[in-house]
Amino acid sequence: MPVREAEGQKLWQRRTGRESLAHWVMWLTGVAVFAYCWQQISEATTWFFVWDAPRIAGDIWTRATPPKWEYITQLGKPIWDTINIATLGTIIALILAIPVAFLAARNTTPSVLFVRPIALLIIVSTRSINSLIWALLLIAIIGPGVFAGVVAIAIRSIGFCAKLLYEAIEEIDETQVEAITATGASRWQVMAYGIVPQILPAFAGIAVFRWDINIRESTVLGLVGAGGIGLQLSASLNVLAWPQVALILIVILAAVVISEWVSAKVRGAII
Repeated sequence: MPVREAEGQKLWQRRTGRESLAHWVMWLTGVAVFAYCWQQISEATTWFFVWDAPRIAGDIWTRATPPKWEYITQLGKPIWDTINIATLGTIIALILAIPVAFLAARNTTPSVLFVRPIALLIIVSTRSINSLIWALLLIAIIGPGVFAGVVAIAIRSIGFCAKLLYEAIEEIDETQVEAITATGASRWQVMAYGIVPQILPAFAGIAVFRWDINIRESTVLGLVGAGGIGLQLSASLNVLAWPQVALILIVILAAVVISEWVSAKVRGAII
C-alpha cells in the first residue's frame, strides 16, 4: 500500500495517483458501455408491452388456475419419456466421455501434441452448443421423436463429463501409479489398478450431477419436437390451454425437485 508523508507523519493511501486514475477510467468505461448497451436495447424494445406485462401476467394466472388436474392421466408417458431421455442420454455420454477424458488428460494421453488437442476439441465443441440446438439439428437429420432427444442430450453431455473427468485424472496421486508401474504392470493394468480406483468417486459424482442437469434440459426438448413432456407443453401453449399448462409446469417442477433430491443424496453418500 502506498504511503505519503504530511507534516512529518506518514499517511496511508489505498492507491497511488496513477492507480486511482486507472480505477476511475475503468469505472467510467464500464458506465459508458452499459449506457450504450441500454440505449441499443431500449431502441429495440416495445415498451408498451413491457408496461402492460403485469396485467397480462395476471390475466394468464387467472386463466391457468386452478390447474386441470384430470389431465394428469395423459402426462404419465410424456414424463416417463423425459426421464428416459435424460437417463439414456447420460449413460451414452458417460460411455463416450471416458475415453475422451483419458485422451485429454496430460498424464494418460498417448500424445500431448496430437491426440490431446483433438480430445480437447471434442470437449469444447460438444459443450459449446446447447442441447436445444443439437435437437433441432438432429430432428432435421433423423426426424422428430424421443431418439433425437436422447442423442441431443448425449452429445451435449460428453464435453461436460469428459472435462470434469480428465481434470480428476490429472489430480490423481502419482505415487500409486508409480508403485504399480514398478511391479512391471502393463499400461492397461496401470490404468485399471492405479488410476480408475482413484477417480471412481469423482466419476460417480459427475454421472449423478449430469443426470440431474439432463432431467431439466430434457423437459424442454419437446418444444422443438424431440419428445418428452415438452411436447405436451408445446401443444397446450399452442391452443392456449392454460390450465393444462399450469399442470404440466407443476409436474415438471416435481420431477426436477425429485431429481435434485436424489442427486443430492447420492452425491452426499459418495462424498
